[in-house]
Amino acid sequence: MKNRIDKQTKQRPTAERLQKLRATIAEKELDALMISQPENRRYLSGFTGSAGWLLIAEKHAFLATDFRYVEQAKGESPDFEIVRTARELRDWFPDLVSDAGWHKLGFEAGFVSYDMHGKLSEAIEGKQLNLELIPSTDLVEQLRAIKEPGELDFIIQAVKLADDALEQAKAEIRPGITEKEAAWEIEKLLRQNGSEGVAFEIIVASGPNGALPHARPSDKRIGSGETVVIDMGARFNGYCSDLTRTLFAGRADDTLWRVYDIVLRAQTAAIEGVESGMDAVQADRLARSVIEQAGYGDAFGHGLGHGVGLAVHESPTLGPGSSGSLAEGMVFTVEPGIYLVGQGGVRIEDMVVLENGRARVLTGAGK
Repeated sequence: MKNRIDKQTKQRPTAERLQKLRATIAEKELDALMISQPENRRYLSGFTGSAGWLLIAEKHAFLATDFRYVEQAKGESPDFEIVRTARELRDWFPDLVSDAGWHKLGFEAGFVSYDMHGKLSEAIEGKQLNLELIPSTDLVEQLRAIKEPGELDFIIQAVKLADDALEQAKAEIRPGITEKEAAWEIEKLLRQNGSEGVAFEIIVASGPNGALPHARPSDKRIGSGETVVIDMGARFNGYCSDLTRTLFAGRADDTLWRVYDIVLRAQTAAIEGVESGMDAVQADRLARSVIEQAGYGDAFGHGLGHGVGLAVHESPTLGPGSSGSLAEGMVFTVEPGIYLVGQGGVRIEDMVVLENGRARVLTGAGK
């Protein structure tokens, strides 16, 4: 039996993750923690289905899901006892927690809706259980922020898929085609090269549209002399990549060339200056100060970067209002930008991992 468990742990690290989470649950003085956020659920159990609950305690690890996913869960989540749920929460949840003898159950306050919290409360009251629902935040997200070697391997594969797709797409992104056509070409290349889909809706924003940081591809045709902001990402084994490049469709005006140089210098300063143990706010300042000194501080309205993993936006967050510090093993983006209303925008985004105290760039696409 011991050898079988060791082998499973090597193949999928859920057992070690559960051990870490159980220490946190005990520290928070909870009897158990209920997980419903999809990326957290997958991270802890390996389960890739779209519906289900994890209920984790010192001596229990339940994965509760409906008929559609029971057999899938048995194959994907060997560290969990699979519970088949009934249609209504009240028909299975009270009996499960009552049998386990729990009195303090944590739940993900940032994900459980008001409606779902009401249903949980009704199920508890209906059975007159001595069970308190206690809101919790970021207990699993803090674990996910530090990437394991296997996770980093998947991220690197996703990064390469995006790099390759962009290089292939450059030949097709030219004056005359629409933003939607360019976005579709990129998505086709991602999927043809092996991506599980797109990590998020691809952004292709040309000319004045580039001044909208989260522009959606439109029927606008790319014009000669315009900048084209492309923000894209791939997925590999569930893990995401995030890549932004700003291309020039011919000769742009001198202002946008200067802006591109400023953004590139800001990004370089951040990548070279970021260190393990640095406050996230301080990391943001590395790039922001370059842009402010160049006179474009008001045109850089978002943070420097964000973590990437099973979700394309996760911990850590690097921005003016961020809290916490950066640690070894964190993977995040470095993406300063300048956006000039009516003219265009420039954003350059790479992904890095903190190793040996410094940032190692994962992105390989040319600038």
